[in-house]
Amino acid sequence: MKLIDGRAVAEEIKSSLKIELFELTQNNQRIPTLAAILVGDNPASKAYVNNKVKTCKEIGFNSLLVKLPSDISEADLLKEVERLNNNAEVDGFIVQLPLPKHIDEVKVTLAIDPKKDVDGFHPINFGRMAQGLPCYLPATPYGITLLLKRYNIETAGKHVVVVGRSNIVGTPISILLSRKTEVGDATVTLAHSRTKNLHEITLQADILIAAIGIPGFITEDMVKEGAVVVDVGINRVEDDENTGKSKLVGDVDFDGIKNKSSYITPVPGGVGPMTVMGLIMNTLKAAKKEIYP
Repeated sequence: MKLIDGRAVAEEIKSSLKIELFELTQNNQRIPTLAAILVGDNPASKAYVNNKVKTCKEIGFNSLLVKLPSDISEADLLKEVERLNNNAEVDGFIVQLPLPKHIDEVKVTLAIDPKKDVDGFHPINFGRMAQGLPCYLPATPYGITLLLKRYNIETAGKHVVVVGRSNIVGTPISILLSRKTEVGDATVTLAHSRTKNLHEITLQADILIAAIGIPGFITEDMVKEGAVVVDVGINRVEDDENTGKSKLVGDVDFDGIKNKSSYITPVPGGVGPMTVMGLIMNTLKAAKKEIYP
C-alpha cells in the first residue's frame, strides 16, 4: 500500500505557483485576487475559508474575505455577489456552502459571473466541462485528477467506480475521467446509496472514488485486492479514544482497507488540500484570462 499524500503534492504545486506568480509580476501583470463570501458562523465553513485565505498568503495571491451575518436576506446576499462580479480587482470568488436555509443556493450560484466562478459550480462551466471545452473545473474533482497524475496512476482503460452523485464531486469526476484526456479514458460507473448490488459493483473497480458523505461507508469487503482508493469524505465523528472530543474520518474504512489497496488517500491530508489547490489554480487561470479571454 502506498499513501497518496495530498499535503505533499499541494506543497509541490505551491512552489510552482510561486514561480509562475514571480514571472507574472516581472511582466508587470497584476497579482491574482481570490475573494470569498462567508455567511454566518458555521465552524467548518470558517475553517475552510480561513485555509483558502492562508494558502493565498503563502503563495503570494491577494485575498478578500467578505463576512456576512447568518440572517442576511437573499436579496442582500445577491447584491454582494453582484458587487464582486463588477469588481475589476477580483479575478475569482466563491460563496462558501452551505448557506442558511432561507437562502436558495441555486439562485446564488446562478448569480455568479461564470468568468469568476473559480469553484466551477456554474452551469455554464459545468456544461463546458461536459463537452470538453475550456472551463474552470470543480475544485475537488480537479484536485483528484492532479493527485492521480502526480502519482502516475493509470486511468486509461481502467474501470472507475464513483460512489456518490453530487454536482460538486461525484457527477463531475465521473465525466472528467471518462473524457479523452491525459487523466481520463476510463470506463466509469456512477453509483450511489440506492444502487442495487453495490458491493458487486465496487468489487469491479480498479479505481474506487468514495464521495457519499457517510463515515466508513466503504468497507474491506467492497474493495478488490490492489485497487486504488480515493476517499473524498470529510466527516466529523466522536473520537472513541478521547471522550468528549471529535475527529475527522472519511467515507472509507481506512484501517480495514489500507493493506488491501495499492494506493489510498488518507483523511485528513488526502483530497482536502488538493481541493484548495484546484481553487487557487482556477484563480490563476482567471487572472491570466485563459478560459474567458
